[in-house]
Amino acid sequence: MDTRRQFGVGGEEKASEVLMDKGYCILDRNYRRRGGELDIVCEKEGVVVFVEVKRRKTDLFGEPFEAVDERKRRRIVRSARRWLYEKKLLGKCDVRFDVVSISQRGGTEEIDHIEDAFRP
Repeated sequence: MDTRRQFGVGGEEKASEVLMDKGYCILDRNYRRRGGELDIVCEKEGVVVFVEVKRRKTDLFGEPFEAVDERKRRRIVRSARRWLYEKKLLGKCDVRFDVVSISQRGGTEEIDHIEDAFRP
């Protein structure tokens, strides 16, 4: 596995831990289909939450969550619909889209869980 992929997987691991500590149940990770992927799919209190994880080593290109632009949001929503359809949940549950932003600051990592980060 290349170092960029390892860095991303490490971020997804940290995000999963943060979410589980907050009481979320992880339903799926790294769901990939043609046209998109979902980093983490989890559930809490009957709401299915699709979580995009962004991790950056520096802030030279902005905060990690800023990388979730309109194009990326459309792909996430399309993938979420496909996931819900495959699980026979489309139209049968509440959904939400969150972002976990991980940035390095002075040798430590700062993790921000942004609930309801965007809507379709």
